[in-house]
Amino acid sequence: TTNAFECNEKILMEELIYPELSFKVVGLCFVVHNELGIYAKEKQYADLLEQKLVQTKLPYTREQSIGGSGNIVDFIIDDKILLELKAKRMVTREDYYQTQRYLQETQLKLAIVVNFRNHAIHPKRVVRIDKRN
Repeated sequence: TTNAFECNEKILMEELIYPELSFKVVGLCFVVHNELGIYAKEKQYADLLEQKLVQTKLPYTREQSIGGSGNIVDFIIDDKILLELKAKRMVTREDYYQTQRYLQETQLKLAIVVNFRNHAIHPKRVVRIDKRN
């Protein structure tokens, strides 16, 4: 027999996009944050994250140019998740708009935005909005 919590959890996991992969990616971000703290530069976080991705054998591309716009995404993990790293006081609405534009250009379904400057990181999932006319 299953209880209501187990049913809700199963539904939630089915609705999440790439739950296992995003859990691994976010876990690596926590490891990086714990190792470097809050005062490193974005490139330092990206360099250490890249080392962790190599160690865990997660396929990725780094600083990939997308579309014809000249935009460069920080990471694309396993050709599924766009990962945007920030090292600033706060993530702004414009950062989320930028991430959504990247999702539109790449046609990926999911992005994760991580700001390493906070004492505790709060990764944000951004889902591509389908543009149906």
